Amino acid sequence: MQSLGFDFSAGLLVAGVDEVGRGPLIGNVVAAAVILDPAKPIQGLADSKKLSVKRREQLYVEIKEKALAWCVASASPQEIDEINILHASMLAMKRAVEGLPVSAEFVYVDGNRCPDLTCPSEAVVKGDSKIPEISAASILAKVDRDNEMALLDKKFPQYGFAKHKGYPTAAHFEALAEHGPLPQHRRSFKPVRELIETE
Repeated sequence: MQSLGFDFSAGLLVAGVDEVGRGPLIGNVVAAAVILDPAKPIQGLADSKKLSVKRREQLYVEIKEKALAWCVASASPQEIDEINILHASMLAMKRAVEGLPVSAEFVYVDGNRCPDLTCPSEAVVKGDSKIPEISAASILAKVDRDNEMALLDKKFPQYGFAKHKGYPTAAHFEALAEHGPLPQHRRSFKPVRELIETE
């Protein structure tokens, strides 16, 4: 496998990085970085969105057990409001790569742009279904963010976060209109901003 002139057969430490949670109106944007261990293959890695909840959770445990290194990081709603969702996503991905206990020598990034990293990187569109390291990262990020929404649902059951995961659904809009935004809502996102302005 070659990319950007790198010969990966030389045993380069390759990380995959992905983020979850750009679209929701609430909560962190969560990113994960993973360096897989070739000696411990993981079967069934795929884009986290295409896996069942049960399969994702099984792989989540397996990735953490078998990967050479992994890190989950995030950017907060306040950071999203301050620097916008795109820059916050890049920041979360940068934090995930920098938080790896083993330094990556090359990074594959899901999407069409790379965060500002200290090592070479390459953006891969739909990378979560093409590059195993990105698939693994997408699973860790998705499960962590879904868990964050489950905790929020326990605190504020009236919003239905366990079902819609904070995405802009009709049920979420209804709850927002009835109960108002929480501190964790992203104030820069139009539906939340407009609600605050009308109040």
